[in-house]
Amino acid sequence: MDITQFIRTIPDYPKEGIMFRDITTLLRDKTGFRAAVDSLVQLHKGAAFDVVAGIEARGFILGGAVAHQLGLGFVPVRKKGKLPWETIGEEYELEYGTDMVEIHADAVKEGDRVLLVDDLIATGGTAEAAIKLFRRAGASVPGSSFVVELPALGGREKLEAMDIEVLSLCTFDGE
Repeated sequence: MDITQFIRTIPDYPKEGIMFRDITTLLRDKTGFRAAVDSLVQLHKGAAFDVVAGIEARGFILGGAVAHQLGLGFVPVRKKGKLPWETIGEEYELEYGTDMVEIHADAVKEGDRVLLVDDLIATGGTAEAAIKLFRRAGASVPGSSFVVELPALGGREKLEAMDIEVLSLCTFDGE
């Protein structure tokens, strides 16, 4: 099934020249959502992971569903200050400044194998920060999957340089 048919493109959002790939239309459609989750699960069927991690916020929706289907637990990767207990964080660069993602200090155990899931990979900055965070916590992140990939922005290359498998359901040219 062609997942792109369920993804809305919003021109000039969040700024002029950007073609925003909106998956809320995919999430809303029962056929599209099921196809996306089933496809993400099939990408990793038979692989040995201990937990699935999803990046805030759409990664929670997809990652939680993937974790359920794979029979694994789920770890949320949140923006700074959103988790209620002791956390560890990793700062990363944005176009205009920096941001931070965090996980609970006990979210993973030494040696855990984490599957990282998110809706989109563009520059790979947030995913890279999440991977560094899990590595600092003693886990490995051998694989990642995304619904949408924007190859022109180089995120795949950034993660592959960290020895992370990168899988996506569809790609869109441009930014």
